[in-house]
Amino acid sequence: MSYKISEKVKWVGKIDWELRNFHGYEYSTHKGTSYNSYLIRDEKTVLIDTVWRPFADEFVEELKKEIDLDEIDYIIMNHGEIDHSGALPELMKEIPGTPIYCTSSGVKSLKGHYHEDWNFKEVKTGDTLDIGENTLTFVEAKMLHWPDSMFTYMAGENIFFSNDAFGQHYASELMFNDLVDKAELDQQSIKYYANILTPFSPLVKRKINEILSMNLPINMICPSHGIIWRENLTQIVERYLKWSDNYQEDQITIVYDSMWHGTKRMAEAITEGIKTVNKEQNIKLYNSAKTDKNDILTEVFKSKLVLVGSPTINNGILFSIAGILEMLKGLKFKNKKAAAFGTYGWSGESVKIITDELKEAGLDVINEGIKQLWNPGEEEMNECKEFGKEIFQKL
Repeated sequence: MSYKISEKVKWVGKIDWELRNFHGYEYSTHKGTSYNSYLIRDEKTVLIDTVWRPFADEFVEELKKEIDLDEIDYIIMNHGEIDHSGALPELMKEIPGTPIYCTSSGVKSLKGHYHEDWNFKEVKTGDTLDIGENTLTFVEAKMLHWPDSMFTYMAGENIFFSNDAFGQHYASELMFNDLVDKAELDQQSIKYYANILTPFSPLVKRKINEILSMNLPINMICPSHGIIWRENLTQIVERYLKWSDNYQEDQITIVYDSMWHGTKRMAEAITEGIKTVNKEQNIKLYNSAKTDKNDILTEVFKSKLVLVGSPTINNGILFSIAGILEMLKGLKFKNKKAAAFGTYGWSGESVKIITDELKEAGLDVINEGIKQLWNPGEEEMNECKEFGKEIFQKL
């Protein structure tokens, strides 16, 4: 299956409707995903990226319906990760001498994955490839989000092949941003940024500004996953610039796990306390044992204040909260205040553990938290409400 993108470019990738977890179980894909591969037919024929390994045979067979594989002059690998390069071994069995253009780190990545010494052509920022009426220009994008990442710009048709930037894990045959559900696209875009690109936000901002300074006319942005941007392109670029700049909205997110509902009741009382100060405040509560972790982290990314709660168990915390905190450390969210809460029966370490983890994650912990013995009674619940009031006033 292929889709016409422009007069000289076709999408020849794979839509994965069934995928529900990506990177193992690191990222949830409720809306599936796509592996976007692009075929350029100018005086020279170019293939940009392939698809994930489970679809390798299908990809090669479908590509054969589109073109005689021997007509492919060049392969460009913007990124060596398996979801981009997984069909490369099967393809190279058919056309073994075809040059593969990638960064020097891309060579290392592809050799590391597949242990093949293919006909690699190393490129760096500013290098070009004349393919006829159009010219391809390569732009290195180290650590966005791997060391080998790069972008490819097609001058003439003015198409920017943006690799993992500006993408989403979102399956749709409608293909283009002006045709799909806008709310779904927005949600999948910010989830993708929050959970994958946030640790590299300073690099994102720098690279976007670098590309903007090149004054390239861009008619279309073609990412490696999800929807192609062809209408109002500045919207996603502007959002990336906002998201990369210590992003927050006027939102508070409360994340907790609970054994016998005591910590849950604390979360609800804290919420009630905040609401007594500001009824209009947007507050979202999530039980981390029952809610998808990446959806929670997307809401944390949006928030100005994050409250995290767990009872004490075995001198520690419940594992769903431990997992969220570990991911928070890796994502390196900025410009967020935080505090901890929880119940306990005898030893009571959970609040200190959470507080220390929040500090290690780089969040601004604004007090040492609150803990309550056993299942909170009326007096303790009132203390939680006061805690909510006080912590909101500190904002």
